[in-house]
Amino acid sequence: MKITDRKYFDTYLQLIGLKIPSLIQNFDFSDNKGAFDYLTKAYAVYSSNIEGNSIDLNSYMNYELNKDKFRAGKEIGEIEDLIEAYEFAQKNRLNEKNLLYCHKIFSETFLIKSKRGKYRMEQVGVFGKSGLDYMAVEPEFVEKEMKLFFQDVEELLSSDLSEAEVFYYASLIHLRFAHIHPFQDGNGRAARLIEKWFITEKSGRNFWKIPSEEYYKENQSKYYEKINLGVNFYELNYDKCIGFLEMLPNCLR
Repeated sequence: MKITDRKYFDTYLQLIGLKIPSLIQNFDFSDNKGAFDYLTKAYAVYSSNIEGNSIDLNSYMNYELNKDKFRAGKEIGEIEDLIEAYEFAQKNRLNEKNLLYCHKIFSETFLIKSKRGKYRMEQVGVFGKSGLDYMAVEPEFVEKEMKLFFQDVEELLSSDLSEAEVFYYASLIHLRFAHIHPFQDGNGRAARLIEKWFITEKSGRNFWKIPSEEYYKENQSKYYEKINLGVNFYELNYDKCIGFLEMLPNCLR
């Protein structure tokens, strides 16, 4: 599967794509004082919550206001590291080197130093309540898959795309990255970050404000259901991907 593939675009356009320009036009991009920084923190919290972090947004913001009264634990550190990664992404181009650096930043609390910012050397799977849900590509093929992945990303970044195409490809980037699962841990956080990073590269800094992480958190069961297109990397059926691709534009409603 190449993320430059337009196989599903016509269907996507009819289901949601034609609505994207009006959804963008009606979305509140107003730049109230401190709003950008606040939203960056909020979306890092939501993305961490999806991965099991128990610190909700209200608790984190209360910690921010009263740092001298709270002892920062591992979960707070995890969120702060992800905020730092978002802030780095907001100031730098989307490419392989910078994504690896972001992973190095945000994985400090849950990976040993030798695994941070590096592709995995182990076989990994995704486990649900009933056991193994998905087996990712073997570690010896990860670097090759990621080289192909970023070749496609670079091609898209250098192409003129409509608003609908930007969202379509951003979702495919998210989906394909999650399926490659290139890191030992932190793949979900990275996939959600790179999706938004791509949109902002194509559409402008203001698009860091769109609440994709919040929407995925609020629809977490659907998010996991729709991202699951097969039991392993070699049996993925992207003909079922439309349900996932529709989620991102719906965060603008």
